[in-house]
Amino acid sequence: SASVVDNKINDWAFHFDGLFNNVGQEVIFDSVAKDVVDRSLDGYNGTILCYGQTGAGKTHTMTGFTESYQNRGIIPRSLQHLYQEINARQDYSYSVRIAYLEIYNDQMCDLLRTLNSQSDYQQQLQQLSIGEDSGLVYIKGLSYRIANSEEEALNLLFEGETNRAIGQHVLNKQSSRSHCIFTVLIECRSILSSDEKYTISKLNLVDLAGSERLAKTNSEGVTKREATFINKSLSFLEQAVLNLTDKKANSHNFRSSKLTHTLKDSIGGRCNTVMIANIWPEMQHLEETV
Repeated sequence: SASVVDNKINDWAFHFDGLFNNVGQEVIFDSVAKDVVDRSLDGYNGTILCYGQTGAGKTHTMTGFTESYQNRGIIPRSLQHLYQEINARQDYSYSVRIAYLEIYNDQMCDLLRTLNSQSDYQQQLQQLSIGEDSGLVYIKGLSYRIANSEEEALNLLFEGETNRAIGQHVLNKQSSRSHCIFTVLIECRSILSSDEKYTISKLNLVDLAGSERLAKTNSEGVTKREATFINKSLSFLEQAVLNLTDKKANSHNFRSSKLTHTLKDSIGGRCNTVMIANIWPEMQHLEETV
């Protein structure tokens, strides 16, 4: 479907798979995320990214649990649907493990390791690195925690958010200044047939840092450094996505930032990828929106 942004200055035409205005979180999940979750249970990697300006609603769309239960976001709804489907698929045995990674100023932090102090958080930033094995990307030192139920998975989400808050206090940063990747690793075996293929898939639910132009924010010092890292990583992500359609492009583009390298095996190829653009409708934010 297509939509036209119309104003006094100019007309811009864009193509979208869907447009959502004044709809509930359930509609967003059913329209955007449900199929990706289902496909992850069938052995396909899946990635859902929320992209947009600070304050446009990315974190609300992705988590939403600071509001009422009815307004819970994509992550808690995905976990609920995931375990409902697992319980319904009696012919298969599933194992679910969860990781929660934060990327701030191109440094990585494991949000599922206990952080009791500022030094714990600072030490975390130095311990993680990215590796590859047969085309699969992994984070050296990143913990994956077993989650046997929706409740256990949600508790890991809440634990990660608590540790993220500690990091925000340590570095005096806002949540919108870091990328967060909530990863569900799904292993599946057939109970009925030993000959059937054993599958492993990754579901990445990504809350990207807010995108702003430096000139607009008048950023200085730490804030300017944050914005520079964010804009670079988002630019590299854009280029990596564009390169997926270019047969001449090579994989080194994914190594340009921690964000793109981490998501290398989770966008394109056999992966189901969806990007949600969260935008401000006001004219004053037009430059960021288009």
